[in-house]
Amino acid sequence: MKLFQKLLAAGMALTMLLAMTACGGSKGTLVMATNATFPPYEFIEDGKIVGIDAEMAAAIAEKLNMTLEIEDVEFGSIVGGVASGKYDIGVAGMTVDPDRLESVNFSESYATGVQVVIVKEDSAIQSLDDLEGKKIGVQQDTTGDIYSTDDFGEENIVRYNKGADAVQALVSDKIDCVIIDNEPAKSFVQNNAGLKILDSEYAVEDYAIAIAKDNDELLKKVNDALAELKAEGKLQEIIDKYIPAE
Repeated sequence: MKLFQKLLAAGMALTMLLAMTACGGSKGTLVMATNATFPPYEFIEDGKIVGIDAEMAAAIAEKLNMTLEIEDVEFGSIVGGVASGKYDIGVAGMTVDPDRLESVNFSESYATGVQVVIVKEDSAIQSLDDLEGKKIGVQQDTTGDIYSTDDFGEENIVRYNKGADAVQALVSDKIDCVIIDNEPAKSFVQNNAGLKILDSEYAVEDYAIAIAKDNDELLKKVNDALAELKAEGKLQEIIDKYIPAE
């Protein structure tokens, strides 16, 4: 009887040890904030957030032995949410700029973005020089918003919650043009007859991942994971999936 009790106790101890080991090896959650209206970086397809940023973040989470959870929020709330700790990372085709660096840190760059100008095919706007005094549509709080406000004045900027809303305003002749990233611009032009992109680039910028200033450990882990994804060719594979070589 005593032998049975000893065996039972040993078995219970082993069970508890295995349970503790399993808990210790369980995956944590990496919460990513994005604004899923920015194809091909993030957009909704069949009810799911997909795109370059979503797949890249999932690959990073896998390397960190974490499960990715994506929150679709207003673009302007991402930096504040990351800074406060509400979200672990902000990934939304986000440019590193001085204002944002006051609130958050950024990872190494993972892609280069180009800001362009969308106009109607019969528009009198033929170059960047023609933008003076025109009504310019932008997505609020983006670098397109920031740069164009500095260049052309607050009175000439019309802000929208989504880039698609700005494009529809252009289609409806409520504004004269839209300044937005080149990749979603191509998608918008493809899906709206009578629009074109000016040949001149408005701005070139680097995209990176926003991380809270006091989270140096996560910043290092994300940068290490990014470096591995670049070295393995995985990051380029993800980009090529959504932006085929022309």
